Amino acid sequence: MMAPDTRHVPVMLNEVLAALNVRPGGRYLDCTLGGGGHAEAILERAQPGGTLVGIDADAAAIERSRERLARFGEAFRAVQGNFRDMGAICRQLEFAPVNGVLMDLGLSSDQLAEGAGFSFRQETPLDMRFGGEGVTAEEIVNTYSERELADLIHQYGEDPAARRIARRIVQARPLRTSADLAKAVEQAVGRRAGSTTHPATRTFQALRIAVNQELSSLEAALPQAHGLLGFGARLAVLSYHSLEDRAVKDYIRQEARDCICPPELPVCRCGHRATLRPVTRGAIKPSAAEVAANPRARSARLRAAERIAAAA
Repeated sequence: MMAPDTRHVPVMLNEVLAALNVRPGGRYLDCTLGGGGHAEAILERAQPGGTLVGIDADAAAIERSRERLARFGEAFRAVQGNFRDMGAICRQLEFAPVNGVLMDLGLSSDQLAEGAGFSFRQETPLDMRFGGEGVTAEEIVNTYSERELADLIHQYGEDPAARRIARRIVQARPLRTSADLAKAVEQAVGRRAGSTTHPATRTFQALRIAVNQELSSLEAALPQAHGLLGFGARLAVLSYHSLEDRAVKDYIRQEARDCICPPELPVCRCGHRATLRPVTRGAIKPSAAEVAANPRARSARLRAAERIAAAA
């Protein structure tokens, strides 16, 4: 049952449970806890005897999940922290090896509603930090040069109108709220008739990724998650951005190969051995029915891999 204090709907829930191959008595790590929906379903299926550790940088998400999952008692533990530190967190808790690791790289509906500048549908301070540390989105939009802003929006938002948007942001300074930024972007590019996507969507996405260093965190987290897996254990990653999905795809592809030497070398010198096996053929996408019921799922992509023993 959905907890009354969360608005978040877990994306591709059944597909995630299948990808993780959740079994009774297993140990699982949800390193992006969010609204706790995936964690709740994993814990339910892992009973009797199953346990789960959840990590999230957002203190409010931790508290919501503790309340939502209180019925599981000591089978559930929540830790406030960044998923790029999962290795150290699990060592401290003596929680390894695990039977499955889940990363859901999306923004929860609760975070959109909390007024931290994530949503262009509200007038809230331009913060966008998950954990309350580091540079804010307000600092970026008001101090970066026009070229720096254009590069950021193009790279992380993949928006072809990045230069026009950056020019208008600079002209409209100072920008203090999410509404200020959304208005500037809309003035730069307009709104397409009939479009259900706000023109500022990609700009907000780009700023959130930059503020929270999401791509570098993912690159640091993937090998740690891999290292926590026992043999036969699964890693499942839900991504919502092509750069994130590409990083996951490339990592799984690399670790599923015996040799990663440059192709021009006549013999293998790296000594690398495959320790992952892909368990999804490409990326799994949400069904049309799920997208209709939960439009925020439309860009989700799920990839999974299983830990195997390296060949001698």
